[in-house]
Amino acid sequence: MSIATADLYDERGHELASVSLQLRNYGGVTEFNGPVRTVVCFQDNALAKSILSSPGGGAVLVIDGGGSLETALMGDMIAQLALDNGWAGVVINGAIRDSVAIAALPLGVKALGTNPAKSSKTGAGEADVVVLLGSVAIRPGAHLWADADGILVEP
Repeated sequence: MSIATADLYDERGHELASVSLQLRNYGGVTEFNGPVRTVVCFQDNALAKSILSSPGGGAVLVIDGGGSLETALMGDMIAQLALDNGWAGVVINGAIRDSVAIAALPLGVKALGTNPAKSSKTGAGEADVVVLLGSVAIRPGAHLWADADGILVEP
């Protein structure tokens, strides 16, 4: 990403929504952007893993895990799948695990926190639907920019 979110907001603020949810950076890349794909899943990461196992083409997967910190929705093996398949980043309204290993990967990862507990793997959830991060509705296909200061998205 060649422009900081603060500068991008100064240039295009009225055109962009700023996500106020305070997500932490966990990936080895803190600046990333791309078109959005979405998943809604609660304590079950099978659908997210399936999507990240497919070609990403520089996209960002936004996972709405309902803000649950009870189980991790992504670990180092799924993060490596995302990297191998060309995803720019993953934004998770929930937890990750294997944070030290994920920090070593050149992948953008933002999440609420960490928990070593595994999620279930039934495939429950929905893909490519509108998700809410804080008060911002994120639609599949919208463009998302993320850096150390936060997340901006086209409404």
